[in-house]
Amino acid sequence: MADADRLTLTLSTGGDVVIKLRPDLAPGHVERITELANGGFYDGVVFHRVIPGFMAQGGDPTGTGTSGSKLPNLKAEFSDEPHVRGTASMARAMNPDSANSQFFICFDDASFLDGQYTVWGEVESGMEYVDALPSGEPPREPGKIVKATVS
Repeated sequence: MADADRLTLTLSTGGDVVIKLRPDLAPGHVERITELANGGFYDGVVFHRVIPGFMAQGGDPTGTGTSGSKLPNLKAEFSDEPHVRGTASMARAMNPDSANSQFFICFDDASFLDGQYTVWGEVESGMEYVDALPSGEPPREPGKIVKATVS
């Protein structure tokens, strides 16, 4: 996998969010995100949890925050990479090895998550489309990923 790989999320809020993938930090998670994105898994999936000043979470095909892909859960790949504005990281349950397909993008500094969640990417452009996602847990009319591709 070339280190120039990017995940492009075309959002319903009007544009593309380009995320630089970080296989140097989380090779297993980058591989999973790539497989799911290129397989069309994320297309049409909503951001079911959007908390202003914190993060936007999506990646659950049911839109409830309780589900994932049919693939096995991933082993944690925690690093010292900080959770700051634009950080893309995996959501999980209490078990550190329970990440599957859900992820979140930080709106602001969330250093209390450092070392406890797997950082797999960083937004390079289009953060304004993440900022524009409707907020709520879940939002009344959630924003969604129209299309996700890795190139």
